[in-house]
Amino acid sequence: MESPAENKRSAALALAILGVLLIVSLVVLTVFDGEDDAENPPDGKASSTAGPGKEAGTAGGGGSDDEGRQIGAGGVDGVPPIVTPEELNEAHRAMAAYMTGLSTYRYTDQSAGWAKPLLELTVRDAQMKALTVLPTGKDWATCQVARCTSAGKATVVRDGMIAQDLVKGGGSLVSSVVSVTATRTEGGKQTRTETNSWLVSSRKEAGAWKVSSFNLQGLGNVGASDEAGE
Repeated sequence: MESPAENKRSAALALAILGVLLIVSLVVLTVFDGEDDAENPPDGKASSTAGPGKEAGTAGGGGSDDEGRQIGAGGVDGVPPIVTPEELNEAHRAMAAYMTGLSTYRYTDQSAGWAKPLLELTVRDAQMKALTVLPTGKDWATCQVARCTSAGKATVVRDGMIAQDLVKGGGSLVSSVVSVTATRTEGGKQTRTETNSWLVSSRKEAGAWKVSSFNLQGLGNVGASDEAGE
């Protein structure tokens, strides 16, 4: 029969073993639970570190097709533009130069000499030849008597259309709204300022942009006049 002292030692040893087992169990649970949390965050988001074979969203990862596309001046996937920015600037310059010249003249101008440089800015078809003219009739007679001059200034306001002109040979076509202001003087005195908005079209012909048509886009303040000295 065991003595009370031996019983106490056995009980103490059993408690010590249980304590060690409890500590080991807690350590194991803590380690494995931490690994699970790292692989599966509570909010459902993937780990910020992508291993081999996983989509990382970087240059070396799979990523989506949309992210890899490069959008150029002509659109998605490098499709060439109908008109490059440089060509668009050239078209605008042709429009502005022509509309400025059309509103710039003096009473001593002769029709043929005045029209020649302007026609060089156009496609030179029958329509543009008919439109590229000095004032006629009573207006021109009044201008000559009053020794008038007109100074024009044209500015491209916005583009209305950029397309391939399939009807007229497949060239590029640009139509823009152009604001034209003409200041008239008579006998050296400013008498009137008029502003109109025009829809002007230009197309590329033989490597250069030429004005192909223009139409009154809005009435502006046609007829408004500023008497000198007022």
